[in-house]
Amino acid sequence: MENGSSGGALTCVIVPCMDEKRELLRHALATLAYRAARALEGAPDHFAGFDGAGRLPVQILAHMGDLLDWSLSAAIGQERWHTTQPRGWAAEQQRFFQSLQTFDAFLATGGPLQAPVERLFQGPVADALTHVGQLAMLRRLAGCPIRGENFFVAGIAAGQVGADQPAPVQPFKSR
Repeated sequence: MENGSSGGALTCVIVPCMDEKRELLRHALATLAYRAARALEGAPDHFAGFDGAGRLPVQILAHMGDLLDWSLSAAIGQERWHTTQPRGWAAEQQRFFQSLQTFDAFLATGGPLQAPVERLFQGPVADALTHVGQLAMLRRLAGCPIRGENFFVAGIAAGQVGADQPAPVQPFKSR
């Protein structure tokens, strides 16, 4: 019987143990996807080759894909780094989100991690988030800025790691 019913007996429900660290990492990946989608959406094709501050945006995006591939390889215990030669802008965007989805799908299985969650976050995931900021800054320098928004209220959820992201909940007013 359930708590509060006549008879006084309680029903116990066993809930599988949720790995909170893994779920937080998955939320971080969803945050990365959301912010990357905002930094990439509406970028003109010529932005990929903008040469205003060191690496080209297409090179940064290729590196971000490499970071996610590296994350997965470390997580499954076969750590390897591979530097990819950048392809076209659209192809690199697709590759980035595919690498993100593959890594998140592995995390969602609950399979054993061969690398600590903290290291996966502090290294490749945090690095990729930094590069999203670089892309957003480069958009402004290239004359095609993104619209800011309140990310605290954004519709971000673990597992939502594709290029199609929810619309901004609270975008900032254009200046």
